[in-house]
Amino acid sequence: MARGLFRQNRLSSAVTLRLRWRTVTTQPAQLWRTMLRDALPAARKDRDTARVSALRSALSAIDNAETPDDARVDAPSSGTIAGGVVGLGAAEVARRELSDAQIRGLVRAGVDEPLTAARDFTAAGHTERAATLRAEAAVLSDLLGDV
Repeated sequence: MARGLFRQNRLSSAVTLRLRWRTVTTQPAQLWRTMLRDALPAARKDRDTARVSALRSALSAIDNAETPDDARVDAPSSGTIAGGVVGLGAAEVARRELSDAQIRGLVRAGVDEPLTAARDFTAAGHTERAATLRAEAAVLSDLLGDV
């Protein structure tokens, strides 16, 4: 009996440690990324392809927008690999930090783009594909209302 109690206490302390060391951030991009990544497993489990596709596209849009425009690396170049640099992490460049308004703009563009494509698909007679695109746009517009 004492052994089972020990296991329970050990488990509860492990959970406490995990919660205590969880990183808390206030950067908008990280908050959005966390929200989107937390929603992704449930969408996969439900086999909701439109939701999975919309969440992945939003994550990709945020990641792509954070890439620096003109990154210069000031490190010695490698003679062995073309374009390579010497040193662990020598080619790392800081990513851009996006504001909440910029991220919302990306998600709004992610809503407008599938709706425009859905109109084109409907005009061409591909109503099933148009319905899928409208469902993806609805997922993204719901995200805008939730955050």
